Amino acid sequence: MSTHNKNKILNDPVYGFITIQHELSFDLMDHPFVQRLRRISQLGLSHLVYPGAVHNRFHHAIGALHLMQEAIAVLRAKGTEISEQEGEAACAAILLHDIGHGPFSHALEHSIVKGVQHEDISALIMSRLNDEMNGALDTAIAIFNDHHPKRFLHQLVSSQLDMDRMDYLARDSFYSGVAEGKIGSERIIKMLAVKEDSLVVEEKGIYSIEKFLMARRLMYWQVYLHRTVLCAEFMLMHVLKRAKALALSGVHVFTTPALSIFINESLDRAKFIADPEILNRFCELDDSDITCALKVWQHHDDAILSNLSKRIVHRDLFRIELQSNPFSAGEVSATTQLVAQAFGLTTEDASELVINDTIENSLYSEEGISIQYKDGSTLDFAEASDQLNREILTRKVSKSFLCYPKEVNR
Repeated sequence: MSTHNKNKILNDPVYGFITIQHELSFDLMDHPFVQRLRRISQLGLSHLVYPGAVHNRFHHAIGALHLMQEAIAVLRAKGTEISEQEGEAACAAILLHDIGHGPFSHALEHSIVKGVQHEDISALIMSRLNDEMNGALDTAIAIFNDHHPKRFLHQLVSSQLDMDRMDYLARDSFYSGVAEGKIGSERIIKMLAVKEDSLVVEEKGIYSIEKFLMARRLMYWQVYLHRTVLCAEFMLMHVLKRAKALALSGVHVFTTPALSIFINESLDRAKFIADPEILNRFCELDDSDITCALKVWQHHDDAILSNLSKRIVHRDLFRIELQSNPFSAGEVSATTQLVAQAFGLTTEDASELVINDTIENSLYSEEGISIQYKDGSTLDFAEASDQLNREILTRKVSKSFLCYPKEVNR
């Protein structure tokens, strides 16, 4: 571990100057696994709608680290005992919380390896880093996995009100230009406290929490689940699915060296965990592998792979229809037939150019946020808020969508 990294200062466009307080954090930032996050877009294909949304996972990791440092300082000032080792470990945990993201972030989470979530990959990478660092991440991993006795440290990393969410809302709002996502993270952090080993928010911060939750809902429907972004990301998933199906059937499909194993072999969760070489390959993957493949695939002999790739490269995206109720099997079948006729394809191939799925989002989980009153009593935010009742907070909003080429009129 290096001995000359103390108090490194970075200039962040969202928070201004950020000081990296721990040598462990700086050593992790220098590691190739973390540097890879510079080549993973934070918002997938959202830049196709919001041109400024070209920030990356590394930006977000640094921002979340900054907020964690601020939160720990506030809690210590209020008398919460957090040792130097625990503070350093909590910062390491938040810095590494997204280390397992693949190319284009969530867009390809299930397309690269079936059944493997980015959280699973994060855990594997953290274990690998811990071995390299001779156990320096033992406490960080315990916090990340919620095995540490001080549970509030895990809540700072992963909860309804964690540093991850606070940074990505502020950062994604800043880069996308969607002002509705702007939150008062500094005030929320100042209102944090710990009671009975759990994170609570002081009563006077309740309106900031209301703003935080509403900002999150607006950002989901305006940015993360924007209809055009949704269409583009599902098209990208279908491209990977098609390329993999062709490769497994014996058709030659171009890949970069890092992407090769994920296209040419059938991998599952068990294989991914058992074979360390697969993790090595994954840690070489980034957005450029997918972008390079798309540019080559647009000239492939397979009409489906070529069509989808060309559309993504040139932003000639499908038409998308959204509605509250699911599309009927008859509607999907009729659309598939129209596509088959328009492009001279078989029904089976035409189905690859028709995307039908459902998305859902809820504002608040059962885990909740505790509000602490001056007399020391606590109440769940859903009961404490006079603006947002439990029914509004916990209601899931679902939307079904149907995507198909614009050349087809239904």
